Amino acid sequence: MSIASTPPTTPESTPDRAFRRTAPLAHARENAREHLWAVPPLVAPPTVPLDAASPDAATPEAATPVAATPDAAALPAVVSAGLVVPTLNGPADYANFDHAASTPALVSVKAAVDSALRTYSSVHRGNGYASKVTSAWYEQAREEVAAFVGAREGDQVVFTRNSTDSFNLLARALPRDTQVFVFETEHHAALLPWKARQTTRLPVPGSAADAAVLLRTALKQRHGRHRLVVLTGASNVTGEVWPVRELAAIARKAGARVVLDAAQYAPHRRVDLAELGVDYVVLSGHKLYAPFGAGVLAGRSDWLDTAAPYLAGGGATKSVTEQGVTWQTGSARHEGGSPNVIGAVALAAACHALRAGSAAVEAHEAALGAALVEGLRAIDGVETYSLFGDDHERVAVATFTIDGLDSSLVSAALSAEHGIGVRDGKFCAHLCVDTLLDDPYAAGSGTAIRASVGLGTTAEHVQRLLAAVADLAANGPQAAYEQTPEGWLPVDDTRDLSPARPW
Repeated sequence: MSIASTPPTTPESTPDRAFRRTAPLAHARENAREHLWAVPPLVAPPTVPLDAASPDAATPEAATPVAATPDAAALPAVVSAGLVVPTLNGPADYANFDHAASTPALVSVKAAVDSALRTYSSVHRGNGYASKVTSAWYEQAREEVAAFVGAREGDQVVFTRNSTDSFNLLARALPRDTQVFVFETEHHAALLPWKARQTTRLPVPGSAADAAVLLRTALKQRHGRHRLVVLTGASNVTGEVWPVRELAAIARKAGARVVLDAAQYAPHRRVDLAELGVDYVVLSGHKLYAPFGAGVLAGRSDWLDTAAPYLAGGGATKSVTEQGVTWQTGSARHEGGSPNVIGAVALAAACHALRAGSAAVEAHEAALGAALVEGLRAIDGVETYSLFGDDHERVAVATFTIDGLDSSLVSAALSAEHGIGVRDGKFCAHLCVDTLLDDPYAAGSGTAIRASVGLGTTAEHVQRLLAAVADLAANGPQAAYEQTPEGWLPVDDTRDLSPARPW
């Protein structure tokens, strides 16, 4: 079901393309070994004093108090804890609900990066002390990531820039005429890299069982010597966990390989290539509390070793003569040029910390995620969305719309008035969002708001978001807004949004 995503009609006195708070808008609805990276300090995100919070108009009783997670003291700490941002109502502790887009760095990741920068040098090309240390840490980072994803003997771990880069690398490495099967629910990084004439797109499934039927049918209908099934671990749009083991078993029975998009899954659940039954896994450091420009493609080596190098250049070569080039095998084959050593160290440090604190992380996200989803579903005028049904398992993500309010306006008001960061739009998964919001009676572009919990989110943040959404659904924004080329902005914006450059 789609919710109208254009601003409500305003009186003639209201300036064109502007929105002012008027009457209530809500409508009732039925409804391993130690390396450079140490185990993170056992520090919980700080509790923000009441006088530091935004004194917005949303009343505390608009939402049920959210209890702090029992293992909060064991959570890996993030560098952004205690960030204060400007709002129309004064300074507020930043409530980060945008982890599904990018995560803040862990404190332990920053410490690892700071340490690695002191001895940073080019890898594999020097006998100097700094080069030796950097080379060792780079390869140890590969080992740490291999352990994090449950890499098997013979599997490769290739460092890339991000998940998009990883999928494009794999697409370039596929044997000729490989048939690819991908659900239309996928993030564009997993949906788009494949050759169109060799790709079968499966429609958005209505349930986990439907997904299995669609995949089994497609594999029976389209044959080939080489076939690859693209799966996601957790939806980039709704956070729902996909039945990876079941779908991978269907693929294996048909003789197909499987690549898993774990960008939204790895920060929240354990990844194990063998246990999940997949051949390759893709993930991004910027979604894994290591935003330093590194990603990973890990998995079987045969296709990677026989493919042309992803980047032709130094590091990918064994020798270059007048007669030709002999290329490396193994990970180096696809890591041409000077690699992002600092990104690899950061990613390894994050993997180490998340493995060590996995129980506390899962408990934290389960408690806050449940409070978030249940709280949103209880608000009149708010519609939440799911692929497989409201009771299906999900990571701590909720996607929703508010009756009569443009999603971008909601996002802008949450930030300007409450110090809350969410994501609005189609989340680089246009086909999925278009299906979820499909409504012939809806106006506008059909976009939604996504709130995603992570290590930078606290119980107070969840309560503040629920209270703010309830107030928006009932009364609209507190301030007047106008739509500009930069999006919705308060007509009278008193915030300082131009801080000094960090360099």
